[in-house]
Amino acid sequence: MSYITFKRGNMKVVVIGGGASGLIAGGYSALNGNETVIIEKNEKLGKKIYITGKGRCNVTNAVGSEEFLTNVVSNPKFLMSAIHSFSPSDLMELIESYGVPLKTERGMRVFPVSDKASDIIKALANFAYSSGVKTRLESECSKLIIKDDRINGVELKTGEKIKADKVIVATGGYSYRATGSTGDGYGFAKSAGHSIVELKPSLVGINLKRKDISALSGLALKNVELKVYDTNGKPASSGFGEMLFTHTGISGPLVLTASARINRKNIDGASISIDLKPSLDAKTLDNRIISDFKKYNNKIVLNSFDDLLPKALIPYVIGNANIDAYKRVNSVTKEERSRLVGALKDFRFEIESLGDINTAIITSGGVSTKEIDPKTMESKIVKGLYFVGEVLDVDALTGGFNLQIAFSTGYLAGNAQ
Repeated sequence: MSYITFKRGNMKVVVIGGGASGLIAGGYSALNGNETVIIEKNEKLGKKIYITGKGRCNVTNAVGSEEFLTNVVSNPKFLMSAIHSFSPSDLMELIESYGVPLKTERGMRVFPVSDKASDIIKALANFAYSSGVKTRLESECSKLIIKDDRINGVELKTGEKIKADKVIVATGGYSYRATGSTGDGYGFAKSAGHSIVELKPSLVGINLKRKDISALSGLALKNVELKVYDTNGKPASSGFGEMLFTHTGISGPLVLTASARINRKNIDGASISIDLKPSLDAKTLDNRIISDFKKYNNKIVLNSFDDLLPKALIPYVIGNANIDAYKRVNSVTKEERSRLVGALKDFRFEIESLGDINTAIITSGGVSTKEIDPKTMESKIVKGLYFVGEVLDVDALTGGFNLQIAFSTGYLAGNAQ
């Protein structure tokens, strides 16, 4: 099998993966005078970025570095050097310098003004190409070539070998596998002697045990409080905002955040609680119910909550309160009203499971950060081998944080000599 060699440069660098972390790593590697090639299995670069932010690409979050790290769920201390070295403002400056203006929306989420993820890909690709990066599309690495605990290159599935002084693994995680995130990087890491922290879905919907939940599919709730209680009944996550019912459970911003908080916990017997009226205390809510009952004095309970709840939700709340839905409101007792208040403030369901990892926005778990130098992203086991982005055991909440982690870790690896 013949070796492919580079023509010039201080180092010969191979980047496996042409996504967010790979493009930044490759671009900065080439800027440093290295002969750099990105090996990408897909027919185009940045395939997963095209679907981020529902096609708009929430490219980063414009908070400061310290606040940024509070939104990292797994191993925030490991990322301190990365985020401080290449901050959200650094990324924004880079992207705008390649002709893509950005805007900041609610929650400091940053998007291209055009609302087109494709514009972010073009900017990143232009950065990489203008820096001198070469690409091999529709090419797939099959293994790392390691000699004497040092990287020596990679072998492609075709049998071709590419010699390299440095290999950066930027293969992504194991979610949205149609975009090429098929977990290849974990195999490369294992072959190099690295430990893999168990993979879990993160930023994903939650399936509920109640099977008639499908009747609520498509119902969106705003300004509610969601709490998750673990197996022992202790609070594991809480938040205020928006959520959505699906045919098997719940999703939406609140739920995605909750999934990131609980995906490494034992959720057997865990439950979720929705406060449908968090702005009202129990007494005020009881007075509100009394007022509505007076308004609908001759109606049945089922038809007296239209001013308080979405229609689809009413039978569930009444059922949770264990009240006859066809009882006249003028005969509802004080104790029954108390149960209604309880059902509204603690609308509870048992959790069955998290959504499938292939539907998750990101993968939690990955290459153990204990085996990676946080200042360079270099392996502590194999010299010249680097891991960046989602393949690492780092993940954050929704809002552009995970893409920024990919960019920042790629920056460190690309600049490491």
